[in-house]
Amino acid sequence: MKTLPSGFARTPEPFGRSRHSPDGRGDGLNSTAGWCRVTATLHVAGVSMNLTELAARLGEELHRLGAQVTTAESCTGGGIAEAITRIAGSSAWFEAGYVTYSNAQKTRQLGVPAALFDQVGAVSREVVQAMARGAQQNSEARFAVAVSGVAGPGGGSSEKPVGTVWIAWADGPDLHTERYLFSGDRQAVREQTVAAALCGLLALTVGEKPVRG
Repeated sequence: MKTLPSGFARTPEPFGRSRHSPDGRGDGLNSTAGWCRVTATLHVAGVSMNLTELAARLGEELHRLGAQVTTAESCTGGGIAEAITRIAGSSAWFEAGYVTYSNAQKTRQLGVPAALFDQVGAVSREVVQAMARGAQQNSEARFAVAVSGVAGPGGGSSEKPVGTVWIAWADGPDLHTERYLFSGDRQAVREQTVAAALCGLLALTVGEKPVRG
């Protein structure tokens, strides 16, 4: 796996590359994928991502659907919830937020099976899936997003280096999960995680998948 420049994320479809329609014209910025790819500009050459614009777009779609979202965060410390609630009127579409850093609180508040932490670790597909489901089941929200990762500067390993983040999105009974490897310092990893989480939610609200395949 190639090392990306500081601040860039190795992101899967639909955020990472354009898809192409049968007529060969591609979707450009007409799709959520293309829009997110530009809006979630990361900290490169002094240009920062516009999380407020991204959260506002998500709020518009949630309002259109009459749906709510709940969040379960570990490595972002409530950053996803903060971005969503930065938008005026967000109480109409933001139901609840959980910030659970310890394994014990992931189990107590979100119902994550304690055995998973020994089996696969807190930064894993299985744990973020359980976090998303737990947050969803504890609320009236249709949508949920959960994140767990290694933001750094310490805590990484050969299997889970600094920048490793798992994100799970729930839409009703459907669950989508993806692993990311972000570059940059701790703040950059956290902000990229927030952007990817919001982009995934936005994709779901317009009928797209938040992950490739």
